[in-house]
Amino acid sequence: MSKLSSTYFRSLRPCLPGRSIQCQRHSIYTRPNKAMAPGRRCFASGARDRAAVGVFTPKAAALFVATGVGLFCYFRYEKQKLLEQRQKELESRSVGRAHVGGPFTLTTHEDKPFSDKDLLGNWSFVYFGFTNCPDICPAELDKIGSVLASLEKDYGTIFRPIFISVDPARDSVSQMKTYLTDFHPRIIGLTGDYATVKTTCKAYRVYFSTPPNADPKGDYLVDHSIYVYLMDPNGQFVEAFGQSSTPDEVVERVKKEISEFEKETGRKV
Repeated sequence: MSKLSSTYFRSLRPCLPGRSIQCQRHSIYTRPNKAMAPGRRCFASGARDRAAVGVFTPKAAALFVATGVGLFCYFRYEKQKLLEQRQKELESRSVGRAHVGGPFTLTTHEDKPFSDKDLLGNWSFVYFGFTNCPDICPAELDKIGSVLASLEKDYGTIFRPIFISVDPARDSVSQMKTYLTDFHPRIIGLTGDYATVKTTCKAYRVYFSTPPNADPKGDYLVDHSIYVYLMDPNGQFVEAFGQSSTPDEVVERVKKEISEFEKETGRKV
């Protein structure tokens, strides 16, 4: 083999099978020539493109989109959680209430019919007692009057105070009318026959000891539950205030309930 042939084959050895990578590396980095000029122009063009785009690479774009989607999902989740929490609060307020109240039809101290439907559209205070009560009933009716005087300064006449007799044998329409002249003028007295009064007391879970055959002229006392029931404008039970509740405590609780009712319905009554 001639010297020229030997030299020729040595020059081809880097490009034999298995040595293609070295050949390419060698040809690109160690033996630049005019044929590689277009490649250099390509590399330079890519650098200029990257410089023009700046840091907004495909990876950065993907991160930006992912962050935006994440924030959207987070705020949507938080909004839904708040709505669910609010709904649970409304449900707990409704489910947690005692089943107090129900249909009834009695007669007012003005000798007019009055039913549970007449409670609708007002915040009602419902108290059960009797006109021959020596001390507790007058004190509770005075408390209702004091509460009304305070609340009506802020809300007007959106309240309906009710006094239901648990002694129908002695508490006639005329007796109720005379008795109520000593209390707040807007208190409505209600009475009726024994069966109707008993049914009404049962609906409001009120205990009373008056016998069905009580003597209208008899001198007896009546044992009964001592609560003032607060009913909302929809006729739903809200709270029962016991004898130990002060007028200020009742006023504050009623204000709170009116505020909650307004948030739920957009109205006070």
